[in-house]
Amino acid sequence: MIAHVYARASEARLVDAVLVATDDERIAEAVAAFGGTAVMTRADHPSGTDRLAEVAARLDAELIVNLQGDEPLLDPASVDAAIAPLLADPTVTMGTLRTPLAPEEANNPNVVKVVVNLAGDALYFSRSAVPYVRQGPPAPVAWRHLGLYVYRRETLLRLAKLPPTPLEQAEGLEQLRALEHGIRLHTVAVAAAAPSVDTPDDLARVRALMAAPTQERMTPHA
Repeated sequence: MIAHVYARASEARLVDAVLVATDDERIAEAVAAFGGTAVMTRADHPSGTDRLAEVAARLDAELIVNLQGDEPLLDPASVDAAIAPLLADPTVTMGTLRTPLAPEEANNPNVVKVVVNLAGDALYFSRSAVPYVRQGPPAPVAWRHLGLYVYRRETLLRLAKLPPTPLEQAEGLEQLRALEHGIRLHTVAVAAAAPSVDTPDDLARVRALMAAPTQERMTPHA
């Protein structure tokens, strides 16, 4: 699975290099076997952000992209879409993705929702159904958050040093730490999310999708 994620991330036009950060020698060996580059980290990191920051501290790179290793159908264009605003606007220090929320996902706490302002910057992330819509006005678009992040290196290193915040701890969402400390987090809308692999059923579904013709499994963008 990591090989597929690595290959698709490498196809992103705005990515110069792909690294796998891990504290597991077995993962590092698997990455080396397919010709990828793995970077070993400490085993005591409380979160993926902390692990990423350890690697970023060794790199001479302006932007760092954080990808999950459980999305073998990752769309390389999604990576480019998240990076583009940081290249275009120096005031954007952190970026992520959002996609329209399906009605059946609204009350699922495992699906993270995001509320954005008119410029697309995140106002809040929640496991609850937000925003609440009273009777009368038209409902705004409800957004699902996709866990891909782009950081300016200095922002990532700063974020990893900040203590957990009240909303972050209440919701169990690390990205709220950035908002609570006033870090601007810009979001880019994409048409759909690449399916992740969290269960055996997910794995079977993704294998079926990967066996389908390319045009049937590519993720379009808004």
